[in-house]
Amino acid sequence: MTMYDIILKKREGKALSKEEISYFVKGYTEGSIPDYQASALLMAVFFKGLSHDETFLLTDAMMRSGDIVDLSSIEGVKVDKHSTGGVGDKTTLIAGPLAAACGVSVAKMSGRGLGFTGGTVDKMESVPGMRTSLAAEEFISLVNRAKLAVIGQTGHIAPADKKLYALRDVTATVDNLSLIASSVMSKKLASGSDAFVLDVKCGSGAFMETIEEAKALGEIMVEIGAASGKKTIALVTNMDRPLGRGVGNGIEVMEAIETLKGTGPADITELSLRLASHMIFAGGAVASPDAGYEAAKRALSSGAGLDKLRALIEGQGGNPAVIDDFSLFPKAARSVVVRADTDGYIVGVAARDIGIASRRSGAGRETKDDAIDLSAGVVLHKTVGDFVKAGDSLAVVYGNDEARLHEAAAVAKAAFLTGPEKAAPTPLIHAVIAGF
Repeated sequence: MTMYDIILKKREGKALSKEEISYFVKGYTEGSIPDYQASALLMAVFFKGLSHDETFLLTDAMMRSGDIVDLSSIEGVKVDKHSTGGVGDKTTLIAGPLAAACGVSVAKMSGRGLGFTGGTVDKMESVPGMRTSLAAEEFISLVNRAKLAVIGQTGHIAPADKKLYALRDVTATVDNLSLIASSVMSKKLASGSDAFVLDVKCGSGAFMETIEEAKALGEIMVEIGAASGKKTIALVTNMDRPLGRGVGNGIEVMEAIETLKGTGPADITELSLRLASHMIFAGGAVASPDAGYEAAKRALSSGAGLDKLRALIEGQGGNPAVIDDFSLFPKAARSVVVRADTDGYIVGVAARDIGIASRRSGAGRETKDDAIDLSAGVVLHKTVGDFVKAGDSLAVVYGNDEARLHEAAAVAKAAFLTGPEKAAPTPLIHAVIAGF
């Protein structure tokens, strides 16, 4: 068996065996298979696809490429929440604290930015002193104490995915159903939680652009979870426009804090409440998602959710004073205002373009080795349904590189579409897929 033969077989559209998939995952993880051959196989998979059986086998091989965490010493049902990647998606930092405030143990492992989407770990690191790498004992202790901890993927948990995750980002092989499903579920299963709530994004700012694709992804991930004995729920949610008003690392953490204070945008607030409701239900704290929704609303209005975010920041070495003093976040030295050319209603804000603009401002990675600017990003002043006049500010792009800022601003401007009448509202949640 050689890597050349495996690439050729998949290029011809044939199914790979368990042995071939294991050979690839093991070899790439250990370094005997180089990036260029792994890239070639990823591209073959992108165009030829993987069957359900191949996807299950890939997930299992990636899960077993490193440690499988034992969280049995954490009290209660351990719940993890994951998003397939969106623009302005800071729901982990809102739904997680709300669920924790309702007594659910949230043991979360998050990723870094991928493609035009942001990553929770990058966002958290905009908080001064925040540590996203904790020893297993410290992670478990924090969840038992505060009911909430969010860490980055370590080199020992699904290391095959960690390497492939970075490679996919720079080889245009991110948005493939099987690669996304195996990436998400290998990490989830290896992370040791008992239940998973999956936010499957759908639309122009998601890797799955159609509802049908997003449902298919949700269904296969729920199947993988259920087959592994884990409570798994997938919500197919709208990502045709950015969530909230802020896109960028520190920018999004500030908006998450505002949301937990009760002053966040309506869309990010509602989606976070819905995700939290299913986390609370999956954790066994209530008898139904509807009861979970009411519990999450109480945690929001009482400030209990905000208290949990403060405990998370402090427990992971961050400065909790950021909750009340946003000047402690990294600040960009430059900004460019994006202005409307004509009068009219905003009928669309292309999420993907805003995500690309944020990345070009410095908030994301162009290559897997790029450093990111935690202060960079885009803040929307207008969104769908707003009326604008020529010259009004649509958005502001922040960063520290003048040339990149002007490039980003041009992309952001193209994201706004205007028309003579208001656009019809679109649903925030398209479907719920439950595996139990």
